[in-house]
Amino acid sequence: MDITNLRTRRSVLTGAPAMATAFTIVKPELVRGSAPARLKAGLIGCGGRGTGAVIDALNGDPAIELHVMGDAFEDKLETSIKNLRARAEKINAADRIKVEPDKRFVGFDAFRKVLATDVDVVFLCAPPGWRPIHFEAAIEAGKHVFCEKPFGVDATGVRKIMEAARKSVEKKLTVASGAQRRSDDFYIRNIADIKAGKHGDVVALYAYWVGGPVIQQPKGRQPKWGEFEWQHRNWYSNLWICGDQIVEQHLHNIDVCNWVMGTHPVKVAASGGAAWRPQDEVHGNIYDHLSADFEYPNGVRMTSYCRQYPRGCYQQVNEIVACAKGRLTLNQSKGAPGYVNEHTKLYKSIRGDGPYVNEAMEVAESTLTCIMGREAAYSGMQITWDQIMNSKQDLMPKTWDYNAANPPTPFPVPGKYQFI
Repeated sequence: MDITNLRTRRSVLTGAPAMATAFTIVKPELVRGSAPARLKAGLIGCGGRGTGAVIDALNGDPAIELHVMGDAFEDKLETSIKNLRARAEKINAADRIKVEPDKRFVGFDAFRKVLATDVDVVFLCAPPGWRPIHFEAAIEAGKHVFCEKPFGVDATGVRKIMEAARKSVEKKLTVASGAQRRSDDFYIRNIADIKAGKHGDVVALYAYWVGGPVIQQPKGRQPKWGEFEWQHRNWYSNLWICGDQIVEQHLHNIDVCNWVMGTHPVKVAASGGAAWRPQDEVHGNIYDHLSADFEYPNGVRMTSYCRQYPRGCYQQVNEIVACAKGRLTLNQSKGAPGYVNEHTKLYKSIRGDGPYVNEAMEVAESTLTCIMGREAAYSGMQITWDQIMNSKQDLMPKTWDYNAANPPTPFPVPGKYQFI
């Protein structure tokens, strides 16, 4: 039987090669339960999702104020401020956008400058390739964190996240993720029922993200943009900073399946490619479809399917959990409760008037699950959890400069592509 089928988110970067390790002392006022009445927030990555996260935060708690912003590009930062003021005005929160000119930082080291201020919490919303560097630095600085998904694009980066996640728990820092289904009441209620055995044992899972493409720069590269800058402005099409669709987008669905199972898969075989997506500078070096067969420790299998069709084609974004007594079709609730709720629970956790929240390790494991699936499809090999945990792949460029040469990795072809 079909138990329920309810109705049915998505920029930019900062960073520097030397890690910020000077911020090692957690100030007493930042420790859980000792927070000030009004919390100061800083934003790292001022694209659409970063701007949206601030608005969600303002909606989620009346005592949140934005004091600092940082981005690689001045135009992105200034556009974000303009949009924030306009949108905050509509929700009577304009007085909580308090970013003075000397608290607007631009460049690849902007994240350091944000973390050196007295903000209580930071929003990490730059493109995914930068997430491990920013998260590691934020935890070292003793900041509470809202961290957008995914938590990296390669195994080396995600392992940095995992180590920083352990430190965040030791420091009693709160970490809420942009995997907003974890904050959606519909998901929380139904997954609690599954875990309680209400529907019998889970026998299979199906995860889907089938939708339109993300093409950020359809007109191509402007002459004034160096290679490194171009890759950032068109980041979704570049593997090293995006991770491909299964990592950047399909994580939402795979994370739900891991949440249901209470663990990560132990192995995966996968296939994929580019059927319609051209292999040019605009469309980059990622796939437009990928299907995977994951297996969990108890033998339960998850079928995962993500595809970005051209506009106007079939769409499906949900998860199906088959249980011994029936199946549940899980869809994100109408409106945006998860987006706001993830911030509400973040600040309640910081203040100590709600449950302690730290989703870092769980979402890191889901990110690595997605990377495992991608690498299986790229290589044409079955990949195990132990293999991906020991992978030496490190996609992060070593030189960070607007005009730096950073040739893209070749389009992955099974049989030629080498899993590292």
